[in-house]
Amino acid sequence: MKDKRFTSLKEFYPFYLTEHQNLTSRILHFIGTALLILSLITGILFHDWRFIVAIPFIGYGFAWVGHFFFEKNKPATFQYPAYSLASDFMLFWDLLNGKQPFKVK
Repeated sequence: MKDKRFTSLKEFYPFYLTEHQNLTSRILHFIGTALLILSLITGILFHDWRFIVAIPFIGYGFAWVGHFFFEKNKPATFQYPAYSLASDFMLFWDLLNGKQPFKVK
């Protein structure tokens, strides 16, 4: 599956989920995405560009710690940046509404 070329987000998301099986990694992704959203809202509300500039460091920082130290894999961001970013938000929403569990069985 690693050598497969994905041509749609619908096709990519199941692969993305296989790369995010670790509980700690999922928690870190969730926290990073939540803080990213808060940073965006704060930056817009207070007209402070520093919050906007911090967004990639917050989002990728938490996610990459999850990948490198807990999942022990390479983030899909490097090969599929748009699909990976969209999937981060999809996983966040799926975790938030209970469609995906934090602890994968």
